[in-house]
Amino acid sequence: MRKTNRYAWLLALSMPMAAMAQEKVDLEMMKKIREEGLQRSQVMDIAFNLTDKSGNRLTNSAGYARAANYAKEALTSWGVSNATLDPWGEFGKGWDLEKAYVAITAPYYKPILAWPKTWTAGTKGLKNAEIMVVEAKDTLAIQAYSGKLKNKILIIDQLNEYKHSFKADAVRYTDEQLARMAAVTPAPPNPAGPGAGPAIRGSLNVAARALNLLKAMAQKEGAIGMFTSATRNHDGTIFAQGGGAYKGSDPENFLDMALGIEDYNTILRLAKSGTPVKMDVDVKTKFQDKDLQGYNVIAEIPGTDPLLKDEIVMIGAHLDSWQTGTGATDNASGSAVMMEAMRILKTLGIQPRRTIRIGLWSGEEQGLLGSRGYVKKTFADPANMQPLPAHEKFSAYYNIDNGTGKIRGIYLQGNTECKDIFSAWLAPFNDLGATTVTISNTGGTDHQAFDGVGLPGFQFIQDPIEYDTRTHHSNMDVYDHLIADDLKQIATIVAAFTYNTAQRDAKLPRKPMPKPRN
Repeated sequence: MRKTNRYAWLLALSMPMAAMAQEKVDLEMMKKIREEGLQRSQVMDIAFNLTDKSGNRLTNSAGYARAANYAKEALTSWGVSNATLDPWGEFGKGWDLEKAYVAITAPYYKPILAWPKTWTAGTKGLKNAEIMVVEAKDTLAIQAYSGKLKNKILIIDQLNEYKHSFKADAVRYTDEQLARMAAVTPAPPNPAGPGAGPAIRGSLNVAARALNLLKAMAQKEGAIGMFTSATRNHDGTIFAQGGGAYKGSDPENFLDMALGIEDYNTILRLAKSGTPVKMDVDVKTKFQDKDLQGYNVIAEIPGTDPLLKDEIVMIGAHLDSWQTGTGATDNASGSAVMMEAMRILKTLGIQPRRTIRIGLWSGEEQGLLGSRGYVKKTFADPANMQPLPAHEKFSAYYNIDNGTGKIRGIYLQGNTECKDIFSAWLAPFNDLGATTVTISNTGGTDHQAFDGVGLPGFQFIQDPIEYDTRTHHSNMDVYDHLIADDLKQIATIVAAFTYNTAQRDAKLPRKPMPKPRN
C-alpha cells in the first residue's frame, strides 16, 4: 500500500468512530479485505474470461453456456462450495449470430456495419436486393405496400437527425450530486401511476402495431430483411436488442438489422432521391432449442455458526447480455466483481457465521427472469406472498448492475432502518469515494426480485461513466471500456458488506411484506 493510501485509510478511520461504535465493524478484517481486493485482485482476469473468451452471453446461447461453465469452474477452484448451473424454469430458445455481411453495391460499393436483432432469421445465403422505402406511420399506411415486398430490403421513411455532442461521454458523480442523493426524503406515491402519459403511450402503440404488421407482411411475401435505426446510433455506436419472441413454440422472427444513423440516413436519402440502391446481405443465425430451461450459476461459502449457519447472505449480478458487444459493462462487470468478492473471502479463509451465496442470473434482459425464478422457487411467489421456510432465514441481497463505475454509496430501497448500519459499513471505505446512503429506490435490475417479496435487496450507487451514453446494450460494450481500479474498489466493498452481514448478530431489518400481486 502506498504511503498516501495508508494516511487516507487512517484519516477515514478517525472520523466515523461514533457510527462504528454502534454497529460493530471488524477493522482488522476490513484492512485485510482492502489489501486483498486492491493489491492482489483477479477481477480483470475474471472479466476477460466472461467477455473476450466467452463472447456475447444472450440467455441460452453458446456464449452464455461458456461463461456460466467458466464461472462454475472458477468458483469451485477457489474452494467455493456447491457450484452448480441451477434451472429456474423455462426460458425459451437461445440464439447465436454466425455470420453478418451487409454492403451497398449500387450506386457504389460501401461496407455497412449492421447488427441483426436477436431471435431473427437469416437470409439463407447471400442476397442482392433493392432498397424499398416504406412509410410506416400507422397500419393503414402499411396496407398500401401489400403485394410489393417480395425480394426487397425495407427501410422506414424516417430520417434520424444527427446531433453533435458537446459533453464528455464519461462522467462521475460530483460531491453536490451525491449530497442531493443523501438528502432525499421518501416521496409520496404518484396517484397517476408510473410510466408515460396516455398520449405518449398511444403514439408508441400505433407505431409498434404498424411495424409489427409490416414485418408480418414482409415475411409472408418473401422480403429479405429490413433496416431500423435510432438517434442514439451514432459515431460507430449501435444499440441493438431483441427482434421478437423467443419461446419454444414461437416462429423465427423477420430479419431486422440495426444500423448507425449515418449509414441509415445515407441509404434513405439516396433511395428517396430516386436513385436505385442495391444491397448485399448475408446473415446466418442459429437457434438453440434442445434445452429451453433457463440456468443461473449458484455457489456458496457454508456458514459455521450452529445457530446461524442456515441463514443466507446473497450477492449477485446478471450474467446474460445482449448480442452486439460482449456485455462488459452490462453486466460482466457486475458478475466479475461478485465472483472476485467470493474469491477474496475464500482467500482470507473466513469462517462466516451465516452462509454466503452468489447468484449469477440469466434472463435479466428479458425481465429479471432468472432472479425472479430463483426467488419464486426458493423464498416466495409474489403472486400470493406466501413465504417458504427459507424466507425467514434470509438476511440480505446485494447487487451490481450499473456499469464499470466505482461504488459511491448504496440505495436503501426505502429501508430506513438500514441507514445507520450501511453508513458504518461504508466508513472504512470513505477514502475510496464510497460515502452516500440514500433512501431512494433504484430499479431495472435483480435486487427487485428480492425486494418484491419483502426481502432486503440492495443495489449500490455507481459512477455512471459512459454507461448510458456509449456502452449500455451497444457494440461498444467490450472489455476495453472497463476501468480496472473501479472494479477492484467495487469487489472490495462488496466483500466487506457481505462479511459484515454474515457476521452480524441479527439479520438486517426488513420493510413490511408487500401485498400479493395478481
